Amino acid sequence: MSDASRSKRSRSSDKVALISLVAFILSCCVFAFLGGVAVGHLRLFPYHHLEAVQELLLSPVNSPHYLTPIRHEKPGVEVLLQERVAPGVTLISSYWNDSGWDAGLRLIDEAGNVLHTWQTNIGQVWPELDRKWLKSQRMGYVHGTLLLENGDIVFNFEYAGLVRIDACGNVKWKLRRGNHHSVVRDEHGDFWVCGSRPVNRNSEWADRVGKFPGLEAPLIEDLAMKVSPDGEVLEEISVLEALYGSGYQRLFWKNSWKPTDDVTHMNKVEPLPAALDGQYPLFGPGDLLLSLRNLQAVLVLDAKSHLVKWMATDPFVSQHDPQFIGDGWIGLFDNNRDGTDTGQVLGGSRIIAIRPDSNEVRVLYSGTPEQPFYTDVAGKFQILPNENLLITEALGGRVFEVTPDGKLVWQWVHEPYSKTHVAEVMEGKRYPFSKAQVASWACR
Repeated sequence: MSDASRSKRSRSSDKVALISLVAFILSCCVFAFLGGVAVGHLRLFPYHHLEAVQELLLSPVNSPHYLTPIRHEKPGVEVLLQERVAPGVTLISSYWNDSGWDAGLRLIDEAGNVLHTWQTNIGQVWPELDRKWLKSQRMGYVHGTLLLENGDIVFNFEYAGLVRIDACGNVKWKLRRGNHHSVVRDEHGDFWVCGSRPVNRNSEWADRVGKFPGLEAPLIEDLAMKVSPDGEVLEEISVLEALYGSGYQRLFWKNSWKPTDDVTHMNKVEPLPAALDGQYPLFGPGDLLLSLRNLQAVLVLDAKSHLVKWMATDPFVSQHDPQFIGDGWIGLFDNNRDGTDTGQVLGGSRIIAIRPDSNEVRVLYSGTPEQPFYTDVAGKFQILPNENLLITEALGGRVFEVTPDGKLVWQWVHEPYSKTHVAEVMEGKRYPFSKAQVASWACR
């Protein structure tokens, strides 16, 4: 046989092999779909085999954006030192199997029993929003929550808006201002939230194009927003105006030679309470603490002038959730993002504290080889009344509690989405509510 014949026969064989492979894959798809319809609801043989085929064929093409590889193997609650667990109930924001893996909120007790649930469906709150657009923008999930004493919850649909619902899930009010990341209630009962607006020539804020020299539209302009308990916007502060007015625009090029449209990525705003006045020599009541992740910056704005009073850009990476924690200290969630899956280069995530008047830094908690702790995005922490830390390891699908000396006393790990992945957890927060109080809410 000539070389030309061999080559022709080889190409023919390759074509047949390729056609056979495509036919096999299509057959598997059809088989998996029809089999799933036929036996899925009964979970009969060969259900588990079909499930494995479907997962293989559909992942990662159609996998939800909120999935992350499993790191912690024991789902549910584990109580390790019950006598040192801070009392209360824990609100968890994530995605849930019993609602078809939609976003929602669960309130659990110390043992992990579900005391109350709230379903959150952005399509029901704003039915006019295009579903495909929402999915493409990864909007519609809950990021930033605040549970009130009567069972109401104020929360953000990430980069869509702020909503207040009651214990039954009825919408009391809604605000479409691109709200995201966090909700904080001040001493007067008002809410401070992150807002945003798109600055481009086709938006209603087209007149803001060109107001920030060097930054090209389209871009996202982050806002520190004060909202009343009834949903009225009381105050709105442009982060870009604060930075340019304070002479800090160099930060955009210090962190990137070409800033992206998400130029600041603010993820927290919190006012200094009057009760802490005197503990922070550089600040006064109402001054605003902000975190700008994409500028690697934590700063405080003057309550009246909205100019920068203080700023730190180290020693943290892609930080979240700064808080006035008392005695002159600002605590924050240091993601310590290093581009790896487990944080092996920089050592994992940490909770640290900075003292602005002296530039002192101390580590409140970091993981160990036996108890690793890392999430390169998202993350929250809470200092509990007994001085324990409640920490949300977002991409670990875990909320856990440690003592001031780092002992693990309690943890909740999300149930797996599949054999290999778990849904991320946006926030876990402990509230001093009793079970009787929760039981008194309607629709429990």
